[in-house]
Amino acid sequence: MISRNLRTALLAGVGVCCMGGLGFASVPLYRMFCAATGLNGTTQRGLEAPGAVQGQKVTVAFDSNVSPALAWEFKPERRSDRIDIGGRDMAFFTAKNLSSQTLTGTASFNVTPAQVGKYFTKIQCFCFTRQTLKPGEEIRMPVIFYVDPKILDDPDARDVKEITLSYTFYPVDSAETKR
Repeated sequence: MISRNLRTALLAGVGVCCMGGLGFASVPLYRMFCAATGLNGTTQRGLEAPGAVQGQKVTVAFDSNVSPALAWEFKPERRSDRIDIGGRDMAFFTAKNLSSQTLTGTASFNVTPAQVGKYFTKIQCFCFTRQTLKPGEEIRMPVIFYVDPKILDDPDARDVKEITLSYTFYPVDSAETKR
């Protein structure tokens, strides 16, 4: 028979292993959940737009931000665009290194209002891709996207007239860049 102390130690060990596994799996599970539900403005990924729905338009506003720790200027070429729901569209953002040294940044994004995230689909995006700019260098970065026509069937999202796509650039740790 197993002693009471050994049984307690085994149960504690199993509990620690289970909690460690859950902690390790929580980030990918959260990402999958957000992608499936559009939680907190998480957008979808796609390959091809389904086609424009005649007479159904929405305005997409473009917002840009830069961390104070990154000496860049970052802005959309246009502040907004009126697009056909279901139709493929493209927007351009420019980034310029304002410092005297080479800097690397990466952008995160979100979409508001949050309930439209599951209908906003990006075909091509610069987000989460490292962008390295030499001193004074400027680049032009495209985003190709569409708004899924299923938005028209969602009572919580079908009356949305404006969607904001917002990006924020953050510096990438220079030690990571040198790998």
